[in-house]
Amino acid sequence: MSTAVDATPARPRASDGDQFRARLLTGLATSIRERGYRATTVADIVREARTSKRTFYDHFASKEECFIDLLKADMQEMMAGIRAAVDPESEPREQIQAAVEAYVAHIDARRSIALSRIREAPGLGDVARSLHRQAMAELTQMLVDLSSSPGFVRAGLPPVSEELGLVLLGGLQELTASIVEDGRDVAGIVDPAVTAATALFGPRD
Repeated sequence: MSTAVDATPARPRASDGDQFRARLLTGLATSIRERGYRATTVADIVREARTSKRTFYDHFASKEECFIDLLKADMQEMMAGIRAAVDPESEPREQIQAAVEAYVAHIDARRSIALSRIREAPGLGDVARSLHRQAMAELTQMLVDLSSSPGFVRAGLPPVSEELGLVLLGGLQELTASIVEDGRDVAGIVDPAVTAATALFGPRD
């Protein structure tokens, strides 16, 4: 996998009446890739989106609000990609491998957004804490759902607990940030993540 730059972020889904909002989110994503979140200004966002500050403030109260919406859209896209990649009828190890590879593919295409979510979003205070808790709850529920599949049932494995899910997600998040910060190939996430998930999702007392 390439580690040079982010691929162009996928355009967030939007209704016909919300195309400007979608353009602004994409504009922020592009600016984060090129300048980083902290250095990005509203002027940068509207320039990338090819619109005006007036239009920006018609949709968002601040750069921070736009950032939160971008992170929410990115998280939903990532989870949809993971769910679509996993065959619930396959063996547990195959499901884990597919889920991790889908996660890594998403991160590889959006390295700067992933790093901003992990490192910079916590600095936004209460709103960021709320977003983080919601995201972790949704990701944990996804792990519970995936480990409740027919393939896991046939293997005699119970669904992963929310607590173990949080342990896995916390470690995966820090590993992701470290690899992206160092400019390493995100494919390096795959083996340790699969090993950890297999250990956590395996037979338990």
